[in-house]
Amino acid sequence: MARPVVMTSGNLSGRPQCTDNEEARRELAGIAGFALMHDRPIANRIDDSVARFDLGRVRLLRRARGYAPRALELPHGFSRETQLLAMGAELKNCFCLVRGGQAVLSQHMGDLEDAATADDVRRNLALYTQLYDHQPEVIAVDAHPDYLSTKHGHEIAHGAPVIAVQHHHAHVAACMAENGRALDAPPVLGIVLDGLGMGDDGTVWGGEFLVCDYRGYRRAGLFKPVALPGGTAAVREPWRNAYAHLMAQMGWAEFAMNFADLPLFERLSVMPRAALDAMMAKGVNSPRSSSCGRLFDAAAAIVGLAWDRQDYEGQAAMLLEAAIDPAAMSEPDDLAYPFAIPLLGGKGLPYIEPLAVWRAMLGDLLLETPVGVIAARFHRGLARAVLAMTHRLSGEGGPDTVALSGGCFQNATLFALIHDGLEAMGLKVLSHSAVPANDGGLALGQATVALAALQSQQQQRESLGDCHVPGYSGADR
Repeated sequence: MARPVVMTSGNLSGRPQCTDNEEARRELAGIAGFALMHDRPIANRIDDSVARFDLGRVRLLRRARGYAPRALELPHGFSRETQLLAMGAELKNCFCLVRGGQAVLSQHMGDLEDAATADDVRRNLALYTQLYDHQPEVIAVDAHPDYLSTKHGHEIAHGAPVIAVQHHHAHVAACMAENGRALDAPPVLGIVLDGLGMGDDGTVWGGEFLVCDYRGYRRAGLFKPVALPGGTAAVREPWRNAYAHLMAQMGWAEFAMNFADLPLFERLSVMPRAALDAMMAKGVNSPRSSSCGRLFDAAAAIVGLAWDRQDYEGQAAMLLEAAIDPAAMSEPDDLAYPFAIPLLGGKGLPYIEPLAVWRAMLGDLLLETPVGVIAARFHRGLARAVLAMTHRLSGEGGPDTVALSGGCFQNATLFALIHDGLEAMGLKVLSHSAVPANDGGLALGQATVALAALQSQQQQRESLGDCHVPGYSGADR
């Protein structure tokens, strides 16, 4: 045959795999040329695992067939007595059962916004509960109250305590747990680069530097918060992030004065700018976000790689990485795009400021610099900014260990630049391998954070002779 044959699980994008022949004929007739069928029924669907070999290790991007439900040993210091259930995230959902000092992560379940996937989670949760004879004493959920996984956790609690865990704290905890970091180990500097997660300050986080252990965290640095015009629409449509970033950094007058000759100017000119400006000015359906994922969306839209709509999560960022000209990765350092690190409001937390990046990128577009060179300069500049922020936060008694987590670290170029740069600085680097860096590993982090909180509460009660502990009533927290 003169062309490749691709065989994969049979499902429409975002939906669970078909499990009987008639369903496959009905659902897949328009997308699959052939189907391999059998007369034995599928008792329990499980997705394909996806892995990649980076920096000398196999690293899972999706943990399913062949890996789940193999248990992971909890690090030293965690209770072996408590049974706990962590519900995972909204996207790339996996849940986690803790029993006997082990964490049992389910296979990749998918995105819960699809009703069939949410139903499949319920079926598998019932199956795991039966197989492991699991009766959770506490349930851990994401701190976002509108996540379907969070709502599901509250529904099935039946009076058991429900502990809400901040999204990015859970990411760092998952990385620490996978690497066996003990419960009482000193805090690490967690660098979490992802798409979206609810923050403590009412904004959407996604480019975070957290000093944390399992018991708590402190936000020490961030990416510049920029509006998401249209909310979830900005996640799907990269041009919205390009417009929001350019307006947040330079405004339309400077953009028009210096870059009106670019096709980008014409494309943005015909967009509903007045409506977007009003939304962002008034904060209407335009939450502010420090997301690294949305920064990648903006860059991909500006260079023309992604514009109207992403067909799948992370598409714009993947196109930008794939466009990199390898030769440009060896350019002189001063050609990497220059991020700055000022303080929020002149006196707040340090943040990564991309204004000079957009000016340099737009200038390169005027010079007709190849997109592959621009993509390389963006990646190198972003990595240098993360390393500079880390140097600033880890100096003078700061953490000597860094944990890398979040879906943006599936970008092999960015991951290698940051990982190798941190090691060159003399820091110990923790990264994901057996558990995905994306939200597929979040339930492990939720479980360890909730278990640490529960153990601290129990120790506090014991030290007070079973007196009332303020702030803990065994109810939702």
